Amino acid sequence: MSRSRRRPVHAVILAGGAGTRFWPLSRESRPKPLLRVGDRRTLLESTLARARRFTDPDRIWMVCAREHARLMKAVSKLPKQRILVEPRGRNTALAVGAAAVWLGRDDPEAILAVLPADHKIPDARAFASAIRRAADAAADADVLVTLGVRPTRPETGYGYIRLGSLAGPSHPGLRRVARFVEKPDPARAKRYSRSGRYLWNAGVFVWKARVILEEIESHAPAIHRALSPLRRAGRSRSAWAEAMETAYRRAPSLPIDSAVLESSQRVWCLPAEFKWSDLGTWRSLAEELGVGANVTQVMGGEVLLHDASGNLVQGGERPMVLLGVRGLAVIDAGDALLISSLERSPEVRSVVSQLRRRGRSDLI
Repeated sequence: MSRSRRRPVHAVILAGGAGTRFWPLSRESRPKPLLRVGDRRTLLESTLARARRFTDPDRIWMVCAREHARLMKAVSKLPKQRILVEPRGRNTALAVGAAAVWLGRDDPEAILAVLPADHKIPDARAFASAIRRAADAAADADVLVTLGVRPTRPETGYGYIRLGSLAGPSHPGLRRVARFVEKPDPARAKRYSRSGRYLWNAGVFVWKARVILEEIESHAPAIHRALSPLRRAGRSRSAWAEAMETAYRRAPSLPIDSAVLESSQRVWCLPAEFKWSDLGTWRSLAEELGVGANVTQVMGGEVLLHDASGNLVQGGERPMVLLGVRGLAVIDAGDALLISSLERSPEVRSVVSQLRRRGRSDLI
């Protein structure tokens, strides 16, 4: 499809989660998309900059939690009419469905690029090119396109995509999806990363509003039923807010991957060539920043290293000394200090759950 014939693309940024695996820097009051990790911009600001590479500013939307809406609006500088506020967390299937209903009311054929707000993608130009290719396929073939990233290591923290047959000559390089695979154990992750038939699931999707809503109806009937108040809602913001309250009270909490994509027969994958990380854990951030056997990265603060390598360190207001230690995440948030092996840093989420059970809401 020539560029002149391309339909405009709406960027839908999902910014609803708190990112508990980045505790203690990420909190319910300061969610992960608002962190600065190895960059002068927040993750959300970087996501917005990437979106502006492939669409106009007035076609950028955000879905976020009610408790974060004011802060997200201030950081994003989006007008309030382009921020869809979730009254409670219900995972990504309902967020995607709500955005599709909202944008599909004016144009059922609207193309939506769904972007998590907390990914690290240094090559914004390559990312925009991939989104445009995916949008062409979604417009032409009425398919759900997911971006897949070639593995650079046997990562156990990501989901994988098993590639199927070529999509066809009209869309070179795109593949049908044979199946989605949940986070594998280390042995399976090694096989996947070596085979060449598996990609990391980047969690970036492109589709028409009409098509994703059809697939939600077919494969996630509970989500489809929950969306009915939104389909009936009037045009006013108050009517929409009331319908959102009803929809989110009724809906199950499901990710769009397991709710729809794993069952749909209309899913294609675009293998992406750019570097990508979802920065899901301190370990993945350490890898992104180049921490290695002989390399420690200090993200901030006054830190003295003595015979200490292979660590990721975030100092605070007090000086910090690391002596004779290796392979650690040391994160000082002022009111809480995390010291964890990088290997086990994905378990921070369970620590947050323990703090919640102890009633330490001040720390979460």
